[in-house]
Amino acid sequence: MTARLSRNFMQRKYTESNKLLNRTKKIIPLAAQTFSKSYLQYIKGQAPLFITKAKGATTWDVDGNQYTDFINCLAAIVLGYQHPAVDQAIRRQLQLGINFSLPSPLEAQLAQMLIKLIPCAEMVRFGKNGSDVTTGAIRVARAVTGRDHVAACGYHGWHDWYIGSTTRSKGVPAATKKLTHKFIYNDIDSLKKIFKQYPGQIAAVIMEPMSYIEPQPGFLAAVKKVAHQHGALLIFDEVVTGFRFHIGGAQKLFGVTPDLATFGKAMANGMPIAALVGRRKYMKEIDNIFYSFTHGGEVLSIAASIATITELQKKKAIQKIWRLGRQLQRGTVAAIKNNGLTDVITVAGKPCWQVIIFKSSHGFSGLEIKSYVQQEFLQRGILWYGQHNMSYSHTVADINRLSKAYSEVLGELKILLETKQLRKALRGKPITDIFSVR
Repeated sequence: MTARLSRNFMQRKYTESNKLLNRTKKIIPLAAQTFSKSYLQYIKGQAPLFITKAKGATTWDVDGNQYTDFINCLAAIVLGYQHPAVDQAIRRQLQLGINFSLPSPLEAQLAQMLIKLIPCAEMVRFGKNGSDVTTGAIRVARAVTGRDHVAACGYHGWHDWYIGSTTRSKGVPAATKKLTHKFIYNDIDSLKKIFKQYPGQIAAVIMEPMSYIEPQPGFLAAVKKVAHQHGALLIFDEVVTGFRFHIGGAQKLFGVTPDLATFGKAMANGMPIAALVGRRKYMKEIDNIFYSFTHGGEVLSIAASIATITELQKKKAIQKIWRLGRQLQRGTVAAIKNNGLTDVITVAGKPCWQVIIFKSSHGFSGLEIKSYVQQEFLQRGILWYGQHNMSYSHTVADINRLSKAYSEVLGELKILLETKQLRKALRGKPITDIFSVR
C-alpha cells in the first residue's frame, strides 16, 4: 500500500544550487567556509545550498526560491537580516574607515557597554569569532595558573586545544590531545573525577553554561565551587547564549558568575566579532601573553555590535524572541504529541534557541527521519536544519506557518514510518552526520 501524502504546493527546483555546488567543490574544500553551512547539513540534491539575499527573516537562494529563515546564520542573526539601525551604523562608519593603524575610540565604547551588562566583565578584549576568544581564555587561564590541562564541556571552536578532544582531531598533535578532558553536563562527579586524575594540573574548567540541556538546580554553582577548590579558573563559553538567552548572558540568567567568559554570534547581528571578558586580575594577564591580530579592532563590526546591543535593549528584542519562541515550542510539541511521535522527536532548549532531536524508529535512522522533515519544510518555503534560531524579525505569522508545517509533515511522517515507506519518500540522500559535540 502506498501512502497518500498532501502536496498542496509547487515543487521547488534547486538546479542552480546543484550546478554551483559541483563547480565550487573543485576550488573550495567542502564548498563552504563552515561545516554547519555546507551541503552536508542538507538532503542531497533537494535543498538550497547558496544564498544570494536576505532581509528580515526572509532568505532567497540562487534559484530564486524564497524562505522564512529559522537558521539565521547559525544564530548570529538576532535582530534580522539588514536590520536598519545596524546597517545604518555600518554605513556611517564605512564613511570614516574600516580598520586603522591605531585603536578606535569605538573599542572603549563597546567594552564599556559589555562591562555594564555582563556580570563577570571588568575588562574586555575582542576577536573575530568564537574560536579566537575561547582560545584566548584558555591561554589566559594557563598563564595565570601555570598549568596545562583543561576540563571542557560543550563545543568551543576549531582550534587544536579543543578540537583535538573530538572525533575531528586529525592534524592535531598527540601531545595536545592529551591536555583536554571532557566532563558530562549535569554530572558534577565526572568533573571531580578529572581533578582527581590530574591533581594540581587543571588550569581551567570551560563550559557552555547551557546548550539545549537545562542545568539542574545547583549544577553551575557546583562547577564553580569545584573549579575554585582546585585552583582552576571557571570559563563560560557564551558564544551561543550571549545576547540571546539574556542581555547579560546565561551567567546573568542563571545567577552564576564565572572568572572569564566568551561571547560572539548574536553580539553584532551577523558581523564578525567576538569578545573575551572577565575579572580584571585575570584579564590583566593578556598584557603578558600573546593575544593579538590585525583585525581585532576592525570598526565596522564594533559599530555594528554597539548598534545591535543598543537595539536589543531599546526594542526589548530578547523578550520578543522568547515570547515567539514559546509559541513555536508549544506548537511543535503539540504537533509531535498529536501525531504520536513523542518517542521519535524531542524539542529541547530554551524558547530563544531550540533543538529538535530525532531518534531512530521503525527501522529508519534519526538522520533519515530528519532529512524527510527538512525536505518537506524546504518545499514549504522554510529554511530549517533542526534548530529554531529565533530572531526579532520573526512574526506571529512565521510561527504559525512553521507550526502548521510541523502538523502536516509529522502527520505524513507517521504514515511513512508505519508503512515502511520513508526511504521511498526521500528524494535525495540523507543529511551527513559530521560529528557530535553536544
